Amino acid sequence: MDVTEASSLGEACVAVLRCSDPRAKVMMARKAARDWRLGRLAHRFDAAVPDRPGRPGTPELLPPNRMPKRGKGGSQRARTAMLHALAHIEFVAIDLAFDMVARFGADFPRDFADDWLRVGADEAMHHALLARRLHELGSHYGALPAHDGLWEAAIETAHDVAARLAIVPLVLEARALDITPETIVRFRRFGDERTASMLQRIVDDEIRHVAAGTKWFLWSMNRAGQNPQESYQNLVRRHFRGTVKPPFNDSARSQAGLTRDFYGPLAG
Repeated sequence: MDVTEASSLGEACVAVLRCSDPRAKVMMARKAARDWRLGRLAHRFDAAVPDRPGRPGTPELLPPNRMPKRGKGGSQRARTAMLHALAHIEFVAIDLAFDMVARFGADFPRDFADDWLRVGADEAMHHALLARRLHELGSHYGALPAHDGLWEAAIETAHDVAARLAIVPLVLEARALDITPETIVRFRRFGDERTASMLQRIVDDEIRHVAAGTKWFLWSMNRAGQNPQESYQNLVRRHFRGTVKPPFNDSARSQAGLTRDFYGPLAG
């Protein structure tokens, strides 16, 4: 089913997830978010959520330990590789947002869908911006390999919304708040102000995304009568395969409501 045929929120989200063409997925994501905002979709979850979303034939997906090194120089090749990696992260992030709604939305108030569809539309816009910049630099999304670690986190947490919220927005997206400012500095050092400005726009949006994660994690903990900080730390230890490591962008994290008492005890 295409988004244009969907009458319910569940159907629209699953249509986005099943779409494999990057440009079409971007357009479908933005249309689904717009249709929900305009009241065209019923708050109903009546479509089976796929275990894996649609993916294009390229990029080739590799385990993280088989990914080629991007290098740290300021060459156009190194910059293109970095932008390609970011474009892939944003592409997968579209599906993470729509999967959040399709898989867990029935158990939450309507504004859960409001927040995550807005996140999904942002991620679609981010991917489109990065894909366009790659084209301007003589490349395209799919030209290089990419890793599938983000969706592995989705599979790991498919059974538990608290785990999904803890790992995806409050570990993975929060990590982007830590590292993207330095990436912006690097692009400015290379004289690429266009890309630096684009990345600044993206990181500003990511603060709101982490804030949505914090909001709904706290809501879930309040509903379950659990301690948010202790539960967060337990969920991360159980479901996150990497290390929560400094340096942390405490200021940006704090703006999103993710204070050091959540992640400080996990720092390794």
